[in-house]
Amino acid sequence: MCDLFRKLRSTRDKIMSLSIAEENYLKAIYKLSERYGSPVNTNAIARVMKTAPASVTDMLKKLAKKDLISYQKYYGGSLADRGKKLATELIRRHRLWESFLVDKLGFEWDEVHIIAEELEHVDSQKLVDRLDEFLGHPKFDPHGDPIPDREGRYTLRVQYPLCDLEPGESGTVVGVLDHQDGFLQVLRVLDIQLGTKISVLELFDFDESVKISINDKEHIVSNQISTQVYVKK
Repeated sequence: MCDLFRKLRSTRDKIMSLSIAEENYLKAIYKLSERYGSPVNTNAIARVMKTAPASVTDMLKKLAKKDLISYQKYYGGSLADRGKKLATELIRRHRLWESFLVDKLGFEWDEVHIIAEELEHVDSQKLVDRLDEFLGHPKFDPHGDPIPDREGRYTLRVQYPLCDLEPGESGTVVGVLDHQDGFLQVLRVLDIQLGTKISVLELFDFDESVKISINDKEHIVSNQISTQVYVKK
């Protein structure tokens, strides 16, 4: 019986003693695996975390020892069930805080990411549940990303990158892939936000740019923009 309690305590200590850096790695691995599949390449994590691949390898080994990921040399890391649960909880907190900052405090969508990065590490289930209730249980954050519910479930919808639309087709903006301040500020200048209706007028093969119309105003947007703005047809 004593051995059992020691094992349970050891497992608990492995899970509970997480630093902010470790939590950020779990979230990065989760998002990369959603986009590219698992295992997640060490170099890909290094680019997201803006650090050296050797530092990533050290962190992956540390997370593996805590049974939060499985790590294979030369292949990268995959989230274990507990690691995925923790990452989902972080994403839930982050997106709820972004919703609060925009909907209740009047922040712009390009101002909230860094603040939410700090607030997401406040580990209080009661606070998160109260926040969710106060906001009316939103399904999507201010960038159009789905907010996991208390059980980690998402609301999914059909959406397409703007570049997939043909000339003559229209769509309503429902999300963006890039949350960096600079990208969102460019969209603000173009008057592109959630709910904006965009009509595609012409596609240019030379540089894959797109001529669009918003509120009877015409713009030519780059491939970088058209591939990262998502619309509902």
